[in-house]
This record gives sequence, structure tokens and C-alpha cells, in this order.
Amino acid sequence: MSFDERSGIQKVSYQLTQGKEIELSLVGALTSSAHFQDPGSEAERLAIFAALEGADKLWAGHTGAWQDLWRSDVIIKGDADAQRAVRFALYNLYASAQLGGAYGMAPMGLSSLEYYGHTFWDSELWMLPPLMLLQPELAKSALEYRFKYLHAAKNNALVHGYKGAMFPWESDDRGQESTPAWALSGAFEHHISAVVGLAFWNYYLVTQDSEWLEKRAYPVLKEVADFWVSRATSAEDGGYDILNVMGADEYAQNVDNNAFTNGAAISVLHAAQQAAKKLNVKPTVTWKRVADGLRLETVGDGVTGEYRGYDGRMVKQADVNLLAYPLNVITDQDQVRKDLEYYAPRFDEVHGPAMTNAILSVLASQLGDAEKAWKFFEKAYKPKERPPFGALAEATSLNNPYFVTGAGGMLQAVLNGFVGLRVTGKGVVQTDALLPPHWENVTVTGVGPDQRTYSVNQE
Repeated sequence: MSFDERSGIQKVSYQLTQGKEIELSLVGALTSSAHFQDPGSEAERLAIFAALEGADKLWAGHTGAWQDLWRSDVIIKGDADAQRAVRFALYNLYASAQLGGAYGMAPMGLSSLEYYGHTFWDSELWMLPPLMLLQPELAKSALEYRFKYLHAAKNNALVHGYKGAMFPWESDDRGQESTPAWALSGAFEHHISAVVGLAFWNYYLVTQDSEWLEKRAYPVLKEVADFWVSRATSAEDGGYDILNVMGADEYAQNVDNNAFTNGAAISVLHAAQQAAKKLNVKPTVTWKRVADGLRLETVGDGVTGEYRGYDGRMVKQADVNLLAYPLNVITDQDQVRKDLEYYAPRFDEVHGPAMTNAILSVLASQLGDAEKAWKFFEKAYKPKERPPFGALAEATSLNNPYFVTGAGGMLQAVLNGFVGLRVTGKGVVQTDALLPPHWENVTVTGVGPDQRTYSVNQE
């Protein structure tokens, strides 16, 4: 073995003997200026350290770390293809979060530089719900990123003329808005502020960690609630509107009373009130007033309207249906069914993102339709799989895997739909489960802080 200090090239030569096996290990290190003042020298030092530790010790540490993660698993009997897809989704989800850090989760995880590694609502609404159930400490680390940059969100609200905290649509490594200026989503997709607040509340519900509620969740919820009070506009009839937004349906720009925006605002205002009461803090009176006054539009025969003036046109992704799950703003089963049947044929199945059918699968499970729940679940991932390994693309028309946001959606279809797990005031509970007709059994291990196991058999 020789090393040229000038070029940095190391050469290794072996005398090979026919029939005799040799094993080679390549050791390297990756650092950045975000963590070290001299990342180049630190990378060299770490590579030398790793090489002297030896391949066997490094490999044992790697496999041991993954064995710890796989204590939280989803085991499916009766469908090898779905098992493979779910395990692949879990792998990418687990690999995209870092324990003990304060880093946001990007839509493509570690698989590509698409979206520049920015953090969207993808993190809080799609990736974190299954992570909270299966790896709550990893979810806690991801939420710390939002808390770390709460001050940036407050400044963002201030410069837009609002109070409280307005989280950016595309958040960079300083918690600032990084959406390209030509994209209206950066200026008008305000629902992300509600989604962030709800994620903090849901983490508390899963863990029942009162200290975390006081020191982390409530400060965020208070600022988010204050934002929505300042963002809402009082109407002549005494109610409230949220005007000029872009909702989850990004095909509809600058609309009023978008369903998901209003529903998410209602939910987070209620969550802020509940959090205050848990901490024996008097909630702001206007939180309840605005939450009770925000309206949802209707179209046709009592269907919940996508926004004021919605005319039945194509929708990019789930918007209205999110009010039933995960927001629980619409709980009447007849209304849930009516909205599901109305919007299911109106989604863009070619260019729309992967998460819509996952949500529809959860709703079909809740409505007791196992066959329809399975079809929606299958549509959530099969058309997005790309060879040779089945990595998920963002949409049927795209080839940009791995889309961890879609993985989060399909995992919710399994955990919150088929297995019936719910996040409640008493923590994680299991309601009526409903497996696809051809699945024999599903077992979910390592759920919540107490690492519970839930199992469902085909009836």
C-alpha cells in the first residue's frame, strides 16, 4: 500500500491467487462547513479513524443501529409485494431523520437534491405522522428544527403584516422562505403554519410529555394561533373568512375560504386552546371566536366546497378530504362519504402527487369499505414505482424518486387505515381495523414511547 501526499492518492495492490477469496473495504467520511470550520481536514481525520477502527467494528455498529430501528416494523402476511413496498417506505423514512439533531425532512429525503433539500408541509403532514407512531424520538428531532427557527417564522409574519408565526412554504437551513419568487406558493400557501402547529400538538398527544408541551409545543401553538387570528377577516354576518390563499390544491390560486386552509386553521386554533388548558394557562379569547366563525363552503348537494366559487374542475391533490382525516373537522360519516365520492374522480391521477389516494384509502377504511380502501392504497404507490427497485416517484408522470412524502402517505394508509391506529387525547389507541380482503395478518411493532405491538387478523 502506498500514499502520495501531493496528490492524495492511495494505491493498494494484491497478488491474487486463483480460487482464493479476498475481501476489500472502502472507508470514507463526509463532512460539511455547517458542522466543521475545516471540513476537509476533519473528513481526512474521520476516514483515518474509521479505517483504524476496522471494517468489522464499523459494520457491526451499522447493523446494530438498524436493528434498533427495525424494532418498529410493519409485518404483512399474505401480500409479499405490499410487504416489500412498506418496508422500503419505512427504510427511506427512517433514513431521512436524524436522532438528536434539529434538521428538517426534505420531500426526497436523501435520494436526490430535488427541491434543494428544503422543508415543506411534506414533513409535518405526511412524513411525521407515521414517524411519531413508530419512532417518536426521530419525530421529536425533526420538530426541533421548526422550534429552532420559530423566530424566523415570527419575522416572516411581521413582514407580511400579520402577528404570530408564519412558517415558510419552502424552509431552508435558516428557517427562511426559499420558494422561487415566480412561484405563488411561497407567498400564499399559508396552511403550512397550521400544519406545523398541529404536528407539535400531535406529538404531545402520542407521547403525553407535559414538559415538552410546555417548553416546545405551546410556544409554537400560541404563535401559530395568533397568526390565524390576524390572518382571518371578519365578515358582515359575524363569521370569519380567510381570503386570497393557495390551498393544497395548487391548481387554484388566490382563492377565498379554501377548505383545507380553513379546516387546518380551525384545528390548530382548537389545539392551542386545549394546550393552554392542559398547562393551566388562560387561552386567548379570540382563538375560540375565530375558530367557531371560520366557514366551510358548500357546492351542489351539500358537498364541502373546495373554495368559494368552486365549479367542479380538476383538483391537483386531496384538499377537502383532508378535513375528515387527519384534521377530524368533518366527522359525520355521511358527509365523509359524500365528499369522498364527489372528489375521487376529480383528482389529477397523472400529474398530482402520490399522497391523495393514501388519504382516500384511510377514509374508505373508516367507512368500512375494505375493497375500495385496497384499491386506493394500491393506486397510492403502484403507478409511482420505478425500476429496478420500486423507488417511489412523486407522481405517475415523473421519475424523481425516492419521494418520502409518498412513503409517509402510504404508511398512514396502513397504520391509520387498515390497522386502525388513532392519535387521541389518551395517546395512541386502536379502533376498528379493516384489512384488505387478501391480507391474512398485519402486525405493527414498537408503537409509541412504550413500544406496543398491535396485530390484526383477517376475519
